[in-house]
Amino acid sequence: MAQEKMTFEQSMERLNAIVRQLEKGEAPLSESLALFEEGTALIAACGKMLDEAEQKVVMLRKGENGEPVEMPFEGGE
Repeated sequence: MAQEKMTFEQSMERLNAIVRQLEKGEAPLSESLALFEEGTALIAACGKMLDEAEQKVVMLRKGENGEPVEMPFEGGE
């Protein structure tokens, strides 16, 4: 499955599988390097998905007329 087509959950599942496989230490070096490269690409893709999700999050507060008003999410960094 192409990484750009994977959901966040699918990416995390695949990343966990890669970690388990690398932790076993049974894969040849070339396969381990390929798994490592795939894992780093998945981490980058997940980070991008989280950044995009964070940008969509809004806080609601009461406006002057008592109706909810959308405000941009401000991270607590």
